[in-house]
Amino acid sequence: MEYSIGLDLGGTNSVFGIVDSQGTIVEQTSMKTRGYDNADAYVDAAIKSLSPIIEKVGGVGKIGYMGIGAPNGNILSGSVEFAPNISWAHDTKVPLAKMFSERLGGLPVTLTNDANAAAIGEKTFGVAKGMKDFIVLTLGTGVGSGIVCNGELVYGYDGNAGELGHLRVKEDGRLCGCGRKGCLETYCSATGVARTAELFCKESAEPSLLREIPAGEITSYDVAVAAQKGDELAKRVFEYTGQILGEACAMMTVFSSPEAFIFFGGLAKAGDLLLEPVKKAYEENVMPIFKGKAKFMLSSLEGASAAVLGAASLKPREM
Repeated sequence: MEYSIGLDLGGTNSVFGIVDSQGTIVEQTSMKTRGYDNADAYVDAAIKSLSPIIEKVGGVGKIGYMGIGAPNGNILSGSVEFAPNISWAHDTKVPLAKMFSERLGGLPVTLTNDANAAAIGEKTFGVAKGMKDFIVLTLGTGVGSGIVCNGELVYGYDGNAGELGHLRVKEDGRLCGCGRKGCLETYCSATGVARTAELFCKESAEPSLLREIPAGEITSYDVAVAAQKGDELAKRVFEYTGQILGEACAMMTVFSSPEAFIFFGGLAKAGDLLLEPVKKAYEENVMPIFKGKAKFMLSSLEGASAAVLGAASLKPREM
C-alpha cells in the first residue's frame, strides 16, 4: 500500500484527498454534499469525482484503505445516522462505508464522526503525536470532541461516545439543535460567540465596532477582528466564552485526565483571545489534583486538510 483516501464529508461540501505514508495530500478534489435525492446518487457522484485522482496515483490497487469523517458517523456500524444537515441521511441510517467499499472493488472503508477523525489526525500527524491521553475540541458551527485514552479513541458501547459539545453548562440556557437547553455548543461554538455578541450589544450601550454590523449578521470572525483592535465589548465576548469553555474542560478532566486539550476549527483561530480565558477558568475550577498539568494547544493542521488527513488515518478496524 502506498496511499490512503480521506473524505471530509460536510453538510455543504465533500473534500477527498489521497494521502501518502508521510501525511502529504498528493491529490485532492471536492464536490457538493447537497443536491442528491438519495444516498446512492451521492455515492455515485462521489465515485465519479474521486476516480480521476485515483487514476493519477496508479489506480485503486495503490490504495490501501479509505477513511470517512462525517457528521453523525458511527464507527461501529459504518453508517451516517440521522444527520440533521444532510438531506439524504436526515431521517435514516446510511451504510456509507459499505456503499463506498462495494463501488471501490472491496477496498476497506472505515467511517467515524468528524471530531474523532480530527483527533486521529492530530495523533498521527499533528501536535498530539506521541500523546496517549488528550481531547480534541472542534469549535465550528457546533462543538465536537474526540477523546483519546491510553492511545485509543473512546467510542462507547454504541459508537456515539464523546459528544462533549452537549454537556449542559447553563441550567435552562440557550436552546440547542439537539432539543435540550444550555449545551456547551450553544455558547462556545462560532455560532455561540456570534449569539453572545448580539446579546451583549443589546444589553449595553457600550461603544463597539460590532454595532456597525447589521443585527443578525455578526460572525465570530467579526468579533475576533474587533477584539484584536482593542474593542472592549468584543474582548468581553471572548472572556465570557473562555470562562464557560474553561469550566467545561475542568469537568472533562475528571473522567479522563488528559495531557492536553487541543482546539481545532474556525473559532480556534482566535488564538490567545480564547485560550487565555480558557486556561484561567480551568485552573480556577479544576480539582486540586489536576491543577497545572493539562496543556492547552491549537491544532497544527490547517483547514480542510486537517479533516482529510484525519479521515485518511482511519485504518481498518478489527471488529
